[in-house]
Amino acid sequence: MTNSFDLIVLGAGSGGLAAAKRAASYGAKVAIIEGDRVGGTCVIRGCVPKKLLLYGSLYKEYIENASGFGVAFKDAWIDPEILLSNVRSEVNRLNLLHIGLLKKCGVELLTGWASFIDCHTLLVKKNSNDKEVRKITGSKILIAVGGEPNRPDIPGSDLGWLSDDVFLQSRFPDNVLVIGAGFIACEFSCILNGLGVKVKQLVRGDQLLKGFDKDLSEVLIKNMKNNGIELEFGQYPVSIKGKPGNLSINTNLSSINNSGGVLFAIGRSPRLKGLNLSAAGVISGDNRVLVDEDNKTNISNIYAVGDVTNRINLTPVAVDEGRAFADTYYGNNPRKVNYEFVPRAVFSQPEIASVGLTEEEAIKFYGQKNIKTFRSSFRSMSTALPKRGAPCLLKLITKGNSQQVIGCHMVGEHASEIIQMGAISLSMGALKSDFDKTMALHPTIAEEFVTMS
Repeated sequence: MTNSFDLIVLGAGSGGLAAAKRAASYGAKVAIIEGDRVGGTCVIRGCVPKKLLLYGSLYKEYIENASGFGVAFKDAWIDPEILLSNVRSEVNRLNLLHIGLLKKCGVELLTGWASFIDCHTLLVKKNSNDKEVRKITGSKILIAVGGEPNRPDIPGSDLGWLSDDVFLQSRFPDNVLVIGAGFIACEFSCILNGLGVKVKQLVRGDQLLKGFDKDLSEVLIKNMKNNGIELEFGQYPVSIKGKPGNLSINTNLSSINNSGGVLFAIGRSPRLKGLNLSAAGVISGDNRVLVDEDNKTNISNIYAVGDVTNRINLTPVAVDEGRAFADTYYGNNPRKVNYEFVPRAVFSQPEIASVGLTEEEAIKFYGQKNIKTFRSSFRSMSTALPKRGAPCLLKLITKGNSQQVIGCHMVGEHASEIIQMGAISLSMGALKSDFDKTMALHPTIAEEFVTMS
């Protein structure tokens, strides 16, 4: 058993896996340490299982719209218990798949939790009480432990779920209170509503999806309300009591009784607890690991990628950071990650996707006189016969006389699939005239991006 490696990666999530496998492909001797299942937040308790739940929840709308197309259902219903079980089975399959890929790449997987002894040495334990420990050393160490959901510091907060807990349920209660305004809160509100749960969402501020284009969030608000989701703005919990299945929540404005469950979706923080960064001399600030543009900490042989750095907390960003690290330090191919045009999506109902600056950001950076906004709002063909559902909204933001496109936004079906192509255009510096001279594909939603004036 070897205890010395060229590279030790802490965390087998998206960024850590990408770095470990690529570094090993360049001939490095690599170990990766993970105390949970392999795959990280995205695969195990985030975007993958969440989107599988989303697909299941969409069938409520499909069934309701079916009569418009002459399709009749009798006694159709969604069984969340079966859906949740199938989602967990798929996650387990992916966990085993990633373990197999590590083995194939020659990366040694160490099961346990790591803490620093010094800048080259780590202690690996299976749990805090474990007396059997393994001490390993690495020429380079990459911190890729990701983040974890926040729990509010209020009485009774332990009675509520975090996003991780949703996937562990055998079934859902009749009603759930969702706390938060970001994409995780909105996505779970829509998913639970689609699965037949009565949902109320408490929002501390006065809008949803801070950082997204405001026009898009307003379309989402309207559709969520139309689908029966109660949105309460300017309200937040101050205490919870009772027992699971029958909770009472005191807010800053009122009391909510007989709640079947409470889901906290109030943001995430880097998972720093237990790493003992001070022993290695690594500086952290604002509860994150501080790195430079090459992912290097203040200690020359220690690096960090992904959510633990709290830059842009998205899976594809973590993957590219991990690969860029391996390319730079093991592949003789120094490169940096381009953060300029990173697309984002909210898998709500309807779906939202964006790349580049919002209209509000563009006005702030360039001034109202120097930007121009193009928009198109319409009902998609898929909702024409049922005559129900949210409208699509597409927006392009341009700057200057050249009308370079600096923002591309959409709310509507397949928004994320469409914006992915928009991200290519923006990263190449496309002008509005480039969109205009592109032939439309009819009849589609996406054609509006090349026909709007």
